[in-house]
Amino acid sequence: MSAVGIPCEWPVLPDPRPGVSSPEPRRAAGTSRIAGLRTMRAMNENVEPSVPPAPGAEQYPSLALVNSVIALPGGHFVDQLGTPAAANEWLVERGLAPVDAGMREMCAAQLRSLREQVRSLFDSRVAALPALPAALTAVNDALTRVPTAPLLQWDEKDGPYRAATHPTTEIVDHALATLAADAADLLTSADAERLTACGSAPCNRYLLRHGRRHWCSTRCGDRARAARAYARRTRATAD
Repeated sequence: MSAVGIPCEWPVLPDPRPGVSSPEPRRAAGTSRIAGLRTMRAMNENVEPSVPPAPGAEQYPSLALVNSVIALPGGHFVDQLGTPAAANEWLVERGLAPVDAGMREMCAAQLRSLREQVRSLFDSRVAALPALPAALTAVNDALTRVPTAPLLQWDEKDGPYRAATHPTTEIVDHALATLAADAADLLTSADAERLTACGSAPCNRYLLRHGRRHWCSTRCGDRARAARAYARRTRATAD
């Protein structure tokens, strides 16, 4: 572990809807997704697909967080937060952690857990369904872990001033708070009306819709059009 250590004393956030057995499709799908993510993290994916950020992901880090697990054809996944090193790199790329943060598995697990809670809230917003209490609690807990207002400081020469402190021991807490605040901002903004899931199976990413576009990338759009063309040919042959 590097000199810039992260104790990660905050307990890992619970998976949304653990052990839920419900006939409601939304809950069943959520439980299945959690099981799939656990399996995915056990996989060793050596090649990460070259996928551009989904529309809106560069503006909203929380959208990038939800999209940090990528579904591939054949039921495979790539998790950009699957290891401590990968999670550290993901945070560094977004200015949320230093390169030598010394990420540990407990910290990476917290980040993955918050991802699932934010995804649950996105699911609820897009489907116009009530949010699950566990997801709201997790996001609000992340929001209140660290002070967001600049604190009053006092310099011996220059006197009082205000500045936000970022102790190295709270790097992950600050990152989680930033991502949770960003998710709250997105969900309560006008942009929430444009939040949608990619319409090209098996893609699992979210995006901010522009016009009638419901795809997160050109590749997904091409795949969706090809699937529709194939379906039309199949129907024509059957007729």
